Amino acid sequence: MATKPAEAAAAPPKSKKMLVIVVAIVLIVVLAALGTILYVNKQRAAAALGDEEEHPVARQVQTGPPTYLPLDNMVVNLSDPGGERVAQIGITLELQNAAAAERVKQYLPTIRSGVLLLVSQRTSEDLLKIEGKEKLARDILREASEPFGGIDEDVEEADNGKGATAAKPNRKRRRAPVDQPVQRVLFSSFIVQ
Repeated sequence: MATKPAEAAAAPPKSKKMLVIVVAIVLIVVLAALGTILYVNKQRAAAALGDEEEHPVARQVQTGPPTYLPLDNMVVNLSDPGGERVAQIGITLELQNAAAAERVKQYLPTIRSGVLLLVSQRTSEDLLKIEGKEKLARDILREASEPFGGIDEDVEEADNGKGATAAKPNRKRRRAPVDQPVQRVLFSSFIVQ
């Protein structure tokens, strides 16, 4: 009978030890589950951000039909050798809404000046190709967005397959999304002489 009380006394420490082990295992499982949930949510957020970078216009909230703001036609000397070639370009900016038109009108002299400088750097050969016109439209969009915080450079990186300016591949800098009133650049006329 002396052995039974000794066994009874030995049993409680084993059950406490077993309880600690069970609690530790449960805690590890719970932490692993939480870690998995956080990881999955982070991946989903990164994927959603990636979609926005591929489609920067999609992150803009449309509050109504777009508004169009035509700029005065521009006649620009091109950078061809001899300086004899000119381009007459009509540009219309597609804006988010009517309220955005007032914001953009405040910066029209700056935007127009930037557009003239961009076009004057092109050659007639560049502007006669569809790729040259598309690149010019992207560059004008970037120029028209500068007064409102500019276009995120990571967005341009995502657009590289379409001919956008190459950014450094190791660049991981991100800016907060900026409300861009200018959505697209449309050409209403395009004459190269």
